Amino acid sequence: MRLSEWRQTTQGRKVMTPKVAAVYEPVLRGLGAGADPVAHVVWGDDVEAKYTILASVEAGLAVVGVRVNVPLEGPRAAGKLVRWSRVQTSELSVESQRGHRLVSIQVENQILKGVDDVADDVAGFVGEIFARIDGRTPPELPLARVVARGGARGRGARGPAAKAPAAKAPAATPRERRPR
Repeated sequence: MRLSEWRQTTQGRKVMTPKVAAVYEPVLRGLGAGADPVAHVVWGDDVEAKYTILASVEAGLAVVGVRVNVPLEGPRAAGKLVRWSRVQTSELSVESQRGHRLVSIQVENQILKGVDDVADDVAGFVGEIFARIDGRTPPELPLARVVARGGARGRGARGPAAKAPAAKAPAATPRERRPR
């Protein structure tokens, strides 16, 4: 997701106000992020007080901590840039049961997890991170779509990874059936 899409979410509309954006946008720009970077927002326990923006930039992962209600000061943001070679991630964990998906991973000490549609957002962002860490161009097809389909060869896959269904062998005729 782009940062602008996070602002349109229910939580984003509450706490990513223009006044708060005026504080974290210069920090993101200073770390090399463009006007609307690919990002993931980790909402804290108290969303109205604190959250973290993880943004993919050319040089690395921008990690910006945002405090919304600092007494007597107003909003505050502080960030750092972690070079791609130093970004710490755990393994991507995906579970599926009765049509629901759960995705979780730890990125730079932030736990990213989600169910169903949120799982797609997490997996898409993780696909971006893995590609950048490996020095590859981020995938055209977000990892989220691969996870949602059950793998690259799942239902609806296209391209060289897709496999045509195997042809059924013809049924044996009575002459071909021999008792052993």
